[in-house]
Amino acid sequence: MAEMDTSSGGGHKKGPGVKKGKKLSTRVDLTPMVDLGFLLITFFIFTTTMSQPTAMKLFLPKDTEKPEEQNKVKASGALTIMLGKGDGVYYYEGELLPDGSNFKGSNFKEIRTEIINKKKSTNPQDFVVVIKPGPEATYKNTVDILDEMTINDVKRYAMVDIFDTEIQLMKATEASQGIK
Repeated sequence: MAEMDTSSGGGHKKGPGVKKGKKLSTRVDLTPMVDLGFLLITFFIFTTTMSQPTAMKLFLPKDTEKPEEQNKVKASGALTIMLGKGDGVYYYEGELLPDGSNFKGSNFKEIRTEIINKKKSTNPQDFVVVIKPGPEATYKNTVDILDEMTINDVKRYAMVDIFDTEIQLMKATEASQGIK
């Protein structure tokens, strides 16, 4: 605590018989300040260890001996979904055939049925959905298709870049349907 001498009277008298008051130095006790410092240090240590980062869980593929086989999926278990312009959804099962005969158009109402059918007809360990947003796909449609993965309990899915041939097929399908 700080202590000061405030005992001097109201008037100042000068003269030979008047005693001068002692000037005491101000003394500050820092013990409470040290206690407060340790309390703050303790508080911040506890709160930083209790806070956890909130992030999306990532499931990474297992390492393999051969690097060329690392990200390969069985083509028979793959369902590729592409997002186009104007809520357009396009898909194909397995690998895209050179003539594009297995390339199909759909919408968000019908794609759920396709996901469920593919999931039922495929071994769960081989089933994977590949999501490819096109250059004109909206953010809303991308989030909607990710929601479909959660709704249909699809454990393995990936978002990858779309190929040029797939973009051309999408544009040709949109042009034939009159979507501008």
